[in-house]
Amino acid sequence: MQTNRRAIVGVLAGALLFATLVALPADAAGASSSGNHGTNGKTDVNVCPSAVPAGQATCLGRRRTDSEATTQRPARPGSLRSTAAIGNNGAYDPLYLQSAYATPSATKGAGQTVAIVDAYGDPSAEADLASYRSYFGLSACSTANGCFRKVDERGGSNYPSGNTGWGQEISLDLDMVSALCPNCHILLVEASTASISDLGTAVNEAVALGANVVSNSYGGPEYLGETLDSTAYFNHPGVAVTVAAGDSGYGPEFPASSNTVTAVGGTSLQQATNTGARNATETVWSGTGSGCSAYEPKPAWQTDKGCAGRTISDVSAVADPSTGVWVYDTYGGGSWAVFGGTSVATPIVGAVYALAGNAPGPTQMNSLPYADTGALNDVSSGSNGNCSVAYLCNGEVGYDGPTGLGTPNGIAAFIATNAPPTVPTAPTNLVATGSNARVALSWSAPSSNGGSSVTGYKVYRGTTSGTETLLTSVGTTTSYSDTAVTNGTTYYYEVSAVNGVGEGAKSAEASATPATTPGAPQGLTARQATSKGVTLTWSAPASNGGAAITGYKLNRSTRSGRETSYVTVSCTTSTCSYTDTGTNSRTTYYYNVAATNRVGTGPVSNQASARAK
Repeated sequence: MQTNRRAIVGVLAGALLFATLVALPADAAGASSSGNHGTNGKTDVNVCPSAVPAGQATCLGRRRTDSEATTQRPARPGSLRSTAAIGNNGAYDPLYLQSAYATPSATKGAGQTVAIVDAYGDPSAEADLASYRSYFGLSACSTANGCFRKVDERGGSNYPSGNTGWGQEISLDLDMVSALCPNCHILLVEASTASISDLGTAVNEAVALGANVVSNSYGGPEYLGETLDSTAYFNHPGVAVTVAAGDSGYGPEFPASSNTVTAVGGTSLQQATNTGARNATETVWSGTGSGCSAYEPKPAWQTDKGCAGRTISDVSAVADPSTGVWVYDTYGGGSWAVFGGTSVATPIVGAVYALAGNAPGPTQMNSLPYADTGALNDVSSGSNGNCSVAYLCNGEVGYDGPTGLGTPNGIAAFIATNAPPTVPTAPTNLVATGSNARVALSWSAPSSNGGSSVTGYKVYRGTTSGTETLLTSVGTTTSYSDTAVTNGTTYYYEVSAVNGVGEGAKSAEASATPATTPGAPQGLTARQATSKGVTLTWSAPASNGGAAITGYKLNRSTRSGRETSYVTVSCTTSTCSYTDTGTNSRTTYYYNVAATNRVGTGPVSNQASARAK
C-alpha cells in the first residue's frame, strides 16, 4: 500500500508541476513569491516560490531588496570600504567568510570536487562565476582549465529550461563554494525540474561523476514515503551531502530531514575583520529551519532527547540576509546582489567538508561533527519560533535545533579520521555445512568494524528462507556449530557483528541440511543370470539418513565373509538390480551392498550368493 500511495502522490505532484509549467513560462515559475522584513528596515524576497507541494522542492535563496543593498557594490580587495556597514560595503566577501570560519582556504581543497545540485538551468552560470572570482582575486575556474563542469541530471549536455529564480540560486551556490574553497573543482548538475525525483537523480549523478561533496540548497514539506527517497537519492557514505534546513522558521523540511545528510541551519553573523582571524558573534537566524522529522529515524550519533526521530539541524553557518553575502548574477537581472537564506550556509559547510580533504570511504559524513564538537563555534542565543521543547527552536549552550552543534571553526570537525564509531558492517562469506545432527557455520569478519572493535557475533536461524530469529550469541570467533538440529531438515542462517556501539547489519543468508549415512539396503538376493553372470536385486534402506541416496557400493568375493569393493551402482529408485557379468562360470560368488548419500557410505546389507552362469 505504501508504494501505491507514493505513486499517487508522485502522480499528483507531477501533474501539479506540469500544469504550473504549462501555464507559466519557465522564468515565471521561479518568480519571487513573498517579501520578508529584517532588522533596521532591511527587506528581502525569496527568489523561488515559498510553498510547494509534497514531492517538490523550492530553492532557499533570499535576495535583499532594500536600498542599502541595491545601491551598494562590494569593493575590490585592497580598496577602501565603508566602515558604517558590515563586511565589504554591507555584505560579506570571501576574505570575511574565510576569517569568520577560520578556514585554510589558501592551502587546502586541491583535488576535491564540490557538486552543486539545483533545478532548471542558468545559461550565465559559468560567466557569472568567472566575474565573481576575478573581482575578488580568486583563481580562474572554467571549463577550459578543467576546474568547472556543467551537466544535466543524467550527466549529459541536454540542459533544462532556464529559470531566473533557480538561476540566482545557482550563482549563489557557485560563489559560496568559490569563496571558501577556491582551490576546489566545481561540478554543476542541473535537474530537469524541482521534483525530488529529478533533484535526487542529479545527486546520484554528481556522486557517480566523482564529487566529494554534494551541496543542496533546497527543500520542501515532509511526506509519507520520504524514507524511500532518502535511501534512493541521499545515502552516499564517504560523500558529504549537505542540505539546507529551510527558511521558514521552526519546522522540518525534506531532504534536510534525511538522516544520511548534513542538515545545515542558519545564523546571523557579525564578523568585524577580514584578516584571517575570527572575531565574530553569531546568533540564531530567525528564519532558519529546525525541528523533528515525522518519518526519519534518529542516527546513532545524534543523542538529543527531545525528538524520537531525526532532529534538524547538524551544523550551521551565516544565513541571515541582514548579514548577507555578495553574489554576482546577471541572469536574474543586474549583477551584484546581497543574498541570505540557508542556501548560503549549505555550500559554505559543503566547502568546509572539501577543505578537510576527505577521501572516499564507508563513513556517513554527517556523523563527523558529532565526534569533535570542540572544533565548532557554539551558538547559544536567538530563536526561530515557538516550540514545546526549548532547544528545538532556541539557541542554547551545546546542541540546539536551529544551529545544531555550531558553525565551522576551521576544518577539524569535518575530517573523516575523527569520525565517531558506528555499528560494524555485515559479516561476509557465511558458509553452512551439514553433517550428522550438526550444521557447521563459518564466516569472515566485517570489512569495517565501524571504528570500534568487534566484541561478538549473533547467529540467527530459521527453517524457511527469510524467517531467521536469534539463535545464540558467540564471542569473537568466526565459526559456530549448531547441534540442536534434526537430520533431513533444512536450516537457514544469518550472522551479524556487534561492537561497542551496537549490532550491525546481517550477513547474506546460507543454508544447510544436516544428515547421516544411510541405513543398510534391504533384502539382497543373488541368482544365476539368464545368459551370463549373477543377477542381484535389493531394496533401498529404511532410512536415507536425511539426504538423498546417490548410489550403492557393491562388494564381492569368492570366499564368504571376504567381500571387498567391486563396483558402484547408480540407482535412485526403491528397488535396484545389477547383473555381474565379470564372473567365471560355475564359480560361486558372495555379495553385499551399501548405500551412499552426500555424507558417506552406510552399513552393508545381508550377504547373498549364487553360482555364476
